[in-house]
Amino acid sequence: MIRFFQQDSRIIKYIFIGIISVAVISMVSYLIPGIGSDPAANANTYATVNGPGPGPLGRMFGATDIPTAKVQERAAIMLQRQGLPESPQLVPLMMPSAAQSLISEAVLLQEADRLGLNVSDDDVRRFLHSGQFGQALFPDGKYIGDQQYAILIDEHFHITREEFEAELKKQIEEERLRAYVTGPVTVSDKEIRDSYKQQGTKIKFDYAVLTSDDLGKQINPSDAELQSFFQKNMARYSTAIPAARKIQYISFNSGQVPGGAPQVTDDAIKRYYAQHQQDYKVDEQVKVRHILIAVDPKADAKTDAAARARAQDLLKQIKAGGNFADLAAKNSDDPGSKVQGGELGFLKRGTTVPEFDAAAFSQRPGDIQIVRSARFGYHILQVEEKQTAHTRPLDEVKPQIVAALTRDAEAQQAQKFAQQLASDAQKNGLAKTAEAHHLPMVTTDYLPQAGIIPGLPDSTKLLSAAFTAKLGGAPQIADTGEGFAVFQVQDVKAAHAPAFADYKSHILDDYRQEQLPKLLTSKTAELAARARSENDLAKAAKEVGATLKTSDLVGKDGQVPDIGELSTAAPDLFDLTTGQVSNPINTGRTGAVARLVDRQEPTPEDIAKNFDRTKESVLSQRREDMFAVFASSLVDRYTKEKRIRMNGKAQTPGAPGAPS
Repeated sequence: MIRFFQQDSRIIKYIFIGIISVAVISMVSYLIPGIGSDPAANANTYATVNGPGPGPLGRMFGATDIPTAKVQERAAIMLQRQGLPESPQLVPLMMPSAAQSLISEAVLLQEADRLGLNVSDDDVRRFLHSGQFGQALFPDGKYIGDQQYAILIDEHFHITREEFEAELKKQIEEERLRAYVTGPVTVSDKEIRDSYKQQGTKIKFDYAVLTSDDLGKQINPSDAELQSFFQKNMARYSTAIPAARKIQYISFNSGQVPGGAPQVTDDAIKRYYAQHQQDYKVDEQVKVRHILIAVDPKADAKTDAAARARAQDLLKQIKAGGNFADLAAKNSDDPGSKVQGGELGFLKRGTTVPEFDAAAFSQRPGDIQIVRSARFGYHILQVEEKQTAHTRPLDEVKPQIVAALTRDAEAQQAQKFAQQLASDAQKNGLAKTAEAHHLPMVTTDYLPQAGIIPGLPDSTKLLSAAFTAKLGGAPQIADTGEGFAVFQVQDVKAAHAPAFADYKSHILDDYRQEQLPKLLTSKTAELAARARSENDLAKAAKEVGATLKTSDLVGKDGQVPDIGELSTAAPDLFDLTTGQVSNPINTGRTGAVARLVDRQEPTPEDIAKNFDRTKESVLSQRREDMFAVFASSLVDRYTKEKRIRMNGKAQTPGAPGAPS
């Protein structure tokens, strides 16, 4: 066997290398958890985007894990951007979209790596020297230092410096890929001129409008038709009358609790103060006012110098006896404080931009100086007062403590009294209990859960509890906002269908809503046909009962009453010639027909003047479209090649780290 390997044969050597390679891959597959199996061993990883190819090698080289926590974080951000609350119910619903966004980013970064568009630490450092980061981190060319850099990132992004630079590296790399992909994009001069002409064209038109409210009044079915509609839609009305409860209760407020107002002892006050020391700590604060001379972060040196000179002139006026408040009101570019004479009140450390913060806490009361912040510009800053960090003494906060302890004691007394009433009512009934304690007993009408009990400050908790209580069950207690109520459910009515006569007006509204779309469509079509055949929009409007209006001179992005934004609701109006009548315009809530009165197109001079700006806009949009198609195709390819592997554990509600 040894002689076999000693032979000078390339074929034998290649066979030997192949055997070793297979063995190594097998060992790696065995020893490294997750290779060749589901991409994530637990729910901490939501998905994995594999590297250069499918299979074990793809897992070994360049695989990107998408953490579940990152998906949850992205989902919360997406909810925030849509103006929705970050709730345990909504975050899981948004997570699939958030995951797709992160997967797409991972795919793009892998493609950038494949193309050799990697970003080095030196690239990141060079980037940080430029733009707004350069002004914040290197004011006047001098680095603010690692500590201030870390503080700045934490204050503005709430992440560490390392996390910030890692995210920055990804963004730079994606921008390089974007430039690589969209670099060849071009646009002809004719396309640029046509684009500006299209965007710059404005039109004015008469239009006849039919509204849903007006048309709805024309839908007047007979009782027989309404009865038929009611029977046909009986399932819809089966629970139209909501469930209701008749409730019997006795209630009291804090002034009706036996025993009078509770007394608070000095020992109790001292104990409370000792237990709540953290609540009485006052942070270091500084009271300041300023006059802002705003400078755009991208402003050139000449603009910056002019702003600095203006700030220096105002400082000179103040030091010569000028009134700070008056000068702030007349000159400050900070709309929030100028009306207050520049007053910002007391500020804690870290609540303003770093340059302003550092100056405010280093100045002495009465000092005035000019401070330059990268984000806003020049501040004429005056420190008016300083407070050192301290704990408020007991004598100062004693009235607050007495009030808090009194409220707690009153709440406990009221709770005990409510429990006593409930116990008495269980033994003797509500009526006798009310009489014994000189409290009125009230029996309500049948109320829905969303109803109101007029005699109570807040009846929501009582009604909510009543709709879970059993008929004739034991007396229960509910908070009424200013005391408590003890109640029992006297009768229950289940949700049910209404009688036709009692619900006729609602049925008529529903009938009209169902018939309205067809009527709106047919009436608008009739209006358009009459306007064209008679060549008279005003006459046609009168015949069908429409209202005639005239628009302003508007562009494609303009809004027109009863129609909305033209680019969405009626883009075809821009294709009309003067005097031409439009097709029917149906917005869902209105129907309209228009006749073009005037059309104003940009002149050749306007087009030439705006040529460069339009070119950049068209190129930018075309690049965005091209990159979106590229990214979508790339993700599709990864999906077909099974390089994107979703972790079922992470997407199973209740799994550790998974949405619940």
